[in-house]
Amino acid sequence: MGTDEINAQVNAKLDAVRAALAREITGTPDVCLTCSFQAEDVLLTKLAIELDKNIPILFLDTGYHFAETYAYRDRIAREWQLNLINLLPEKTVAEQEAEHGLLYRSAPDQCCKLRKVEPLFKAVAEYRVWLTGLRREQAKSRAALEEEALFTLPGGKQVLKLAPLAAWTTRDVWYACEQLSIPLLPLYELGYSSIGCEPCTSL
Repeated sequence: MGTDEINAQVNAKLDAVRAALAREITGTPDVCLTCSFQAEDVLLTKLAIELDKNIPILFLDTGYHFAETYAYRDRIAREWQLNLINLLPEKTVAEQEAEHGLLYRSAPDQCCKLRKVEPLFKAVAEYRVWLTGLRREQAKSRAALEEEALFTLPGGKQVLKLAPLAAWTTRDVWYACEQLSIPLLPLYELGYSSIGCEPCTSL
């Protein structure tokens, strides 16, 4: 498949995502978008702020991110004038490590629960619609990811979870970012393909 054909396919997918976002974002104040500042999330953020420049962009600030991720987050937030909301866990890294040691080594699932899941669900509960850049290709656990589904939070509230890039491939994402002149997190150039907290991310 040639580059022109790939670009045409990606443009068609971009149009479809823009249409889906327009249905949910236009005139609706209670929509949020979670962004890790990986490529697909930044792409979705770019498309969302075309429709609503004030949409809340939620970033899970675990305290364990790469310095490059924080610098890139701040750069994009500044250049795109994002309505960025940094979600913080109840305890700082120092407080958690003083109490539990290095949970990311001894109990990584518990670390994720405290520093990601709990702050995320608490924040998302304030909205009706939750936009995410998750894709089926990213993990076996996401193979059945739906583009649109009701999601029940621990407290029982349901939010509409939208994953408009669910069927996208990594190639789609990279071509779209190139077409839209989106600068990407520099860690990709070092060989990282998925970038999360520094202690749990490997090449």
